[in-house]
Amino acid sequence: MNQFRVKKRPTGAAVTLGRLGHPDIVTATGGALTVVTAASEPGFNPLDLLYSSLAACLALSARIAASRMGVLDRFEKVTVHVSGEKAEEEPSRIVRFDIRIAIEGGFDGPTRDAIAHAAEDICTVSNTLRGDAEFILSIAG
Repeated sequence: MNQFRVKKRPTGAAVTLGRLGHPDIVTATGGALTVVTAASEPGFNPLDLLYSSLAACLALSARIAASRMGVLDRFEKVTVHVSGEKAEEEPSRIVRFDIRIAIEGGFDGPTRDAIAHAAEDICTVSNTLRGDAEFILSIAG
């Protein structure tokens, strides 16, 4: 049976934005991405990144859940779609996340449900969004 082990890796991101242009993100692991700002521009805007982070985390967590449940050999694919509703009033925020998980493989309904719910419990991003993470702001000149 395959088991996934969680390996710690550097985390974090830095964004640079000049007077003109787009925000450029560089992660602690060397990933790079330019954030788009116009509605018609292809690419990721900040909300896309939030939704993508949740979707990717849930997908990875579903595979981990299947492994922990001993059914990874029947796991074929998971597809997670995340969208949401933005608050109409201030402060600007997402008030609801709509999550659709499709798990393919040789599973009955209860096993598929168990994998999806376990994924939600495992996912660092969903746990953080539901929680009370502390924000510590330091200001540099």
